[in-house]
Amino acid sequence: MAIEINHITKQYGEQLALNDVTLNVDKGIVALLGPNGAGKSTLMKIITCFIPPTSGTVSVNGFDVMDNPKEVKKIVGYLPEHNPLYLDMYVREYLQFVAGVHHLTGKEAEKRIEEMIEQTGLGLEAHKKIGALSKGYRQRVGLAQAMMHNPQVLILDEPTSGLDPNQLVDIRNLISNLGKEKTVLLSTHIMQEVEAICERAIIINKGVVVADDKIENLKQANTPSNVVIVEFESEVTEQQLRLIPMVSKVQHVKGNHWIIEPQGEADIRANLMKWSVENSLIIKTLQKEDISIEEAFQKLTKG
Repeated sequence: MAIEINHITKQYGEQLALNDVTLNVDKGIVALLGPNGAGKSTLMKIITCFIPPTSGTVSVNGFDVMDNPKEVKKIVGYLPEHNPLYLDMYVREYLQFVAGVHHLTGKEAEKRIEEMIEQTGLGLEAHKKIGALSKGYRQRVGLAQAMMHNPQVLILDEPTSGLDPNQLVDIRNLISNLGKEKTVLLSTHIMQEVEAICERAIIINKGVVVADDKIENLKQANTPSNVVIVEFESEVTEQQLRLIPMVSKVQHVKGNHWIIEPQGEADIRANLMKWSVENSLIIKTLQKEDISIEEAFQKLTKG
C-alpha cells in the first residue's frame, strides 16, 4: 500500500482539523474532496512531512513520515494549494535549482528538465521569468517541480487552478498518464475533473471521512432508489402517469421526458411497460436516474 493513514488527528489549539482519519491509497488516481476547511490540505501536509500529526501514524511506501521524513520526501512529489515559486527566477533556471535539490546533475538533470518542460507544455515560456507568467503557466511550473525527481507518489492540491479549458485537457491527460504508473492523491473542487480522471473518491467533512468508494458507487449510493427517467414517443399527461400502479411522484422534464418516482423501494419499470402497452404508448427510452458526483458530494457534506 503506497499511503497508509492510521487514526490521524490534528489539533490547532481548540480547532480539530482532522478527527481520527484512517484510510489507504494505492496506485492510481484518488480524489480527495471536501468543502473549504474540511481538512484536506492539512492531511496532505502531514503526508508530505510539512506538519506533524497530533496523534496517529502515516507511512508512504513503508516509510513513517515522522521517523523517516527524508526517505518520504525522496519518493513524494508535492504541489501545494498556494503554489510557492521564486518569481524572480527564470523557468529553466528554477527547474535547474529544483533538479539540484533532488541531487540531479549534469546530463541527467538536463534530460529531466527537458522532459518536464515538454510534459507540462512550458516550451514557449521556458525563457521567461516566473513572475511574468500567467497563473495557469505558474501551475505548470509547480507541476514540473513536483515531478522533477520522478516520484512514486504525487500529492496534488488544486493542480488545475487557473488553467484555461485547453490547458485543463492537457494537464488532465498528463495526470491520467501518471496515474497508470504512480500513486496520485488529487484534491480539487472541479467535479468534472474527478469524473474525468479519478476512479475513487475520499470525501472529508469537518475533519472526518464521510465517504470512501469508487465514483460510480458513490453516485449510485446517493441516488434516490428506483427513480426512472422515461421518454415517450407521443405526448402524455401527468394525470395519466399517476394512474400507473405504485407511482408516488411525477415530474415533467421537457418534451415527452418524465421523471417518475415509485412508492417506497418499488421497481415500477414492469408496471410502466404494462401500462404503456395497455394505452398504446411507445416508450423510446427508459433508464434509472443517476446523479452526478457533484450532487453526491453536496448530499454527503451538507450540515
